[in-house]
Amino acid sequence: MSTSTGTRGVSVPTVPSAHQAEDTAQTATTAPGTDIAALLERGRALSTPVLRAAVDRLAAPMDTVAAYHFGWIDAEGNPADGDGGKAVRPALALLSAEAAGAAPEVGVPGAVAVELVHNFSLLHDDLMDGDEQRRHRDTVWKVHGPAQAILVGDALFALANELLLEIGTVEAGRATRRLTTATRKLIDGQAQDISYEHRERVTVEECLEMEGNKTGALLACAVSIGAVLGGADDRTADTLESYGYHLGLAFQAVDDLLGIWGDPVTTGKQTWSDLRQRKKSLPVVAALAAGGPASERLAELLAADAKSNDFDSFSEEEFAVRAALIEEAGGREWTAQEARRQHAVAVEALGRVGMPEAVRAQLTALADFVVVRKR
Repeated sequence: MSTSTGTRGVSVPTVPSAHQAEDTAQTATTAPGTDIAALLERGRALSTPVLRAAVDRLAAPMDTVAAYHFGWIDAEGNPADGDGGKAVRPALALLSAEAAGAAPEVGVPGAVAVELVHNFSLLHDDLMDGDEQRRHRDTVWKVHGPAQAILVGDALFALANELLLEIGTVEAGRATRRLTTATRKLIDGQAQDISYEHRERVTVEECLEMEGNKTGALLACAVSIGAVLGGADDRTADTLESYGYHLGLAFQAVDDLLGIWGDPVTTGKQTWSDLRQRKKSLPVVAALAAGGPASERLAELLAADAKSNDFDSFSEEEFAVRAALIEEAGGREWTAQEARRQHAVAVEALGRVGMPEAVRAQLTALADFVVVRKR
């Protein structure tokens, strides 16, 4: 893995700025021939009917709670056209099947299974993190209570495995093994994330390992599971997983930037969201590792925050000060460049897999999209 991680004493401000990195990535997405919106919509259109049918299997009131989470109904149970997320994982699963020479429909059960596991993690994460908003709406635990958030999350995970195993083929068994392994790593990553909130210092290497588990593992599964269902051998699936893993690290690096500097109107989360939760995300960890006056002042403030009894009442200005110190120490710039590094490693992996050139171009374009997204 190409990490190029920062350590104390590294002069992080020498890397391109966040805006420069975004400009470079934006240029990459302008290549003709790939309609990202159409790819995402295809993934959503093919997977949503199967996803709805799976959710319909749940006992009441879990079916209703899940429908609310997915944006299909509002809090009163009325039909809604909510934001169902970016649908990157379903799009990857369908392209994965095509990479193996199969029809995109072959990847649909894998796409739905991965989406079910992803949403299982979101339901639990929102509760553990205390997040009250997701996709511009109150989270499930806020509307329906913590118990329902836990139960529905568990049910979605069970549904994911049920959906794959009932296909009854050898390939489905292989796909299920990859999904369960990815889920275990995802849970490992969430456990690491929570434990890091209570530590004064986390290394960049530890943060990358956590984010590789929490985000990289499931994206890696998404971009291999369709190929496995389509009959691809393990070498092909493993190489596609490498693409997905590094894409996941790029994805999470961008998420970390949005978690501090993202526009709440666009992200659907509070201002300074990750700082409010004391997350040791990449910008924070890189800033603390950089050394220098801003890094040292940031370390002092975060250490005091960990012992504060009135942290929840901090003003916007106090969070803004911390964000400014992270940027001054180079954490924002380093994270933007890390997203670009991981993007490059992901795209390089595609060159080691034989696949139709149109599919390779679409996977490359999706990788570009992940790095320049705003939410």
